[in-house]
Amino acid sequence: MIDAAQFVDAARHRGFQWYAGVPCSFLTPFINYVLQDPNLHYVSAANEGDAVAFIAGVALGARNGVRGVTMMQNSGLGNAVSPLTSLTWTFRLPQLLIVTWRGEPGVADEPQHALMGPITPQLLETMEIPWEPFPRDASELEPALERAVAHMDATGRPYALVMHKGSVAPYELKATPPLARPALVAPRTHWRDVAPEALPSRRDALERVIAHTPLESTVVLASTGFCGRELYALDDRPNQLYMVGSMGCVTPFALGLALARPDLRVVALDGDGAALMRMGAFATLGAYGPANLVHLLLDNGAHDSTGGQATVSPQVSFAGVAAACGYGSAVEGDHVGLVDELLAAPRSGSGASFARLTIRRGTPDGLPRPTITPADVKTRLMRHIGAA
Repeated sequence: MIDAAQFVDAARHRGFQWYAGVPCSFLTPFINYVLQDPNLHYVSAANEGDAVAFIAGVALGARNGVRGVTMMQNSGLGNAVSPLTSLTWTFRLPQLLIVTWRGEPGVADEPQHALMGPITPQLLETMEIPWEPFPRDASELEPALERAVAHMDATGRPYALVMHKGSVAPYELKATPPLARPALVAPRTHWRDVAPEALPSRRDALERVIAHTPLESTVVLASTGFCGRELYALDDRPNQLYMVGSMGCVTPFALGLALARPDLRVVALDGDGAALMRMGAFATLGAYGPANLVHLLLDNGAHDSTGGQATVSPQVSFAGVAAACGYGSAVEGDHVGLVDELLAAPRSGSGASFARLTIRRGTPDGLPRPTITPADVKTRLMRHIGAA
């Protein structure tokens, strides 16, 4: 058994300053220590996949050897499979995973861990994530972290430490102030109630985005599907990244980048299907989102890239959700001028900004896929913002 301070201090010397995750009883002393260290950053994610995407965003923008850790119970690997296989692996964005081993063979545990426990090593190996036991003796700390960092630096991909029960000595969570509750804003609406064919197109909106996101100070992260492909077709700029897969993860990804790089304005281009898939991210952005983070949701009411199947977005007031979750501003409507309003305004106040623009369905014929690989577009962006 080790003390939490022993691991955290050894990790700190290797640049690990950012932590995110979802608690597990095995992790309690570890999280308690991180929460009370004023020199570390901890984000409590709505689910484990969001935590992985958040730390991936930190990795995208961090400078001077700063690194991140995602912590979760092994049952949370189910929530994290998508970003671990199509974000961190595909774009080569490294992070250290600390995964607890509930249901470890030979150790009595609750029935919900009876399957996940035995398959945890296989699941990590199937995702090509090398792993080893979390250190339980101080002498094991330095070698384990050296192996983790060496793998992360050589491959650009995650490395996992799997924590047995009782690996870390108890550490009390003293009285810590809760996150400050922001003064909630009122959501604003600008609906014209026009015919579907009179709605702005995705291209109309993306042209406005390009016009308001200067190369030197802004990063644009586009959600998976036609959003990223159409942005690429309009103008493939070095301050842009086109997500593939990891549906719904663009907002926690953008949050990680925005917090790691307050010098940049970060614009997350979201879609209605993606936003609905990970609605918990709204609460996380409302709690932690800084003023340099902008969330623009382009809502065509359909899964356009898979044949136009309808989503349930017409039933949802996304601006109402964003406002209730603590965003600094929230507006929705069907006039493309909302994009100008969102992006032309200078940074002010606190909290992330949100707009939902209803757009018409449909995509230009022959829309190309990016010819630049995900890893190359990531490297290009990192060089552009001075993170590589």
